[in-house]
Amino acid sequence: MKIALLTLGCRTNQAENLKLEHNLQNLGHQIVDLNDYPDVCIINTCAVTVKADCQSRQLINKALKMNIKVIATGCYSELNNAKLSNSEGDLLVMRNYDKDNIINMFTKNIHADDKIPQHSFKHRPIVKVQDGCNYSCSYCTIPMARGSSRSLPLKEILHEIQRYESLGHNEIVLTGIHLGTYGVDLKDKRSLSGLLKDILRETKIRRIRLSSLEIREIDDELIELLNDRRLCKHLHIPLQSGDNSILKLMNRTYSIEEYASGIHKILKRIPDISIGTDVIVGFPGEGESEFSNTKSFIEALPFSYLHVFPYSSRPGTRAIKLPKHIPDPIKKMRVSALRETGDAKKRAYIDRNIGKNLDIIIEEQCSGGYLGTTGNYIKVLVETESDMKVGMLVNIGILEIRNAMTVGILINS
Repeated sequence: MKIALLTLGCRTNQAENLKLEHNLQNLGHQIVDLNDYPDVCIINTCAVTVKADCQSRQLINKALKMNIKVIATGCYSELNNAKLSNSEGDLLVMRNYDKDNIINMFTKNIHADDKIPQHSFKHRPIVKVQDGCNYSCSYCTIPMARGSSRSLPLKEILHEIQRYESLGHNEIVLTGIHLGTYGVDLKDKRSLSGLLKDILRETKIRRIRLSSLEIREIDDELIELLNDRRLCKHLHIPLQSGDNSILKLMNRTYSIEEYASGIHKILKRIPDISIGTDVIVGFPGEGESEFSNTKSFIEALPFSYLHVFPYSSRPGTRAIKLPKHIPDPIKKMRVSALRETGDAKKRAYIDRNIGKNLDIIIEEQCSGGYLGTTGNYIKVLVETESDMKVGMLVNIGILEIRNAMTVGILINS
């Protein structure tokens, strides 16, 4: 069969689609674009914002209008199951808890040890190790859509990483809906640090990157592990607001003082690490004073990049019932202001890396050389006449920032 696989949203969705693509191709099915008129279109949806809702709905409708059989799964489908059930066209909604059974609709013979096709997720495969979330942030629907935290078995995780290693991949990204809670639900009460130790011991994959972690989940043991040369010097630690009153309304579990203390502890032990963050602006009750506090707090910390989002009202959340919702034009101005701050932070971090030699995964060939990402999460144009392949791990020297692009030269491969 010709099958289109479409995904929106987080790295967890991407990891799920990668695994599904692997299994489908092992069974002889062809993965194609939606415009190639597939027999079936599988859409892994997202519901984190109003925009994600809209994009999910549009993709489903587009495929249905093309008279294609659609299997919709993911968070938008989970939260809008009843509404989608009334859609015109050949649509099947697979609940999140049943997502892994999609492959059984095509066959029950899955050759899990077959090779992953080489075009799958070109250079840095994403490995899902955990699903669900035990937190209850007042703005978020994900716990409703994904359920409580559930960890994948160690054997399954190691097997997947070893497959990627055997195919020559040099980096994997560990991801989950709430990655820092890995292992708490398992009988032997494992931890993320314990998982990393097992991966370091049982595999030879050359780079291991962590996706988003909460500040309280980064303890001394994890910081010590990040000094291992195989772990990327890169952490993404959501902040959401730099004002304690807004953090309380968000039902976050830390204060700005605790967050700042944690960041400084990490930087003291790993001075050259890249630390990025998420920020939500325009949350209900965020006046000029609260926004100013957030902006000042961010400016005072050496983040290497920011992901800035306007608050998005989500049905079924506590935040939607809060007073003092912020008008969209004000949210737009605040997003713009913080993104300017983020651009300055990114430039300052890259400036501190000029003259350094860094490892990089080659991701694509382009005019003038190759593009890739360093272990400490800098996108670099490598100027070279050498013939390199996507996925190679090479050593480069950072030269300069030219036309908003970080430029480097090849040292060795």
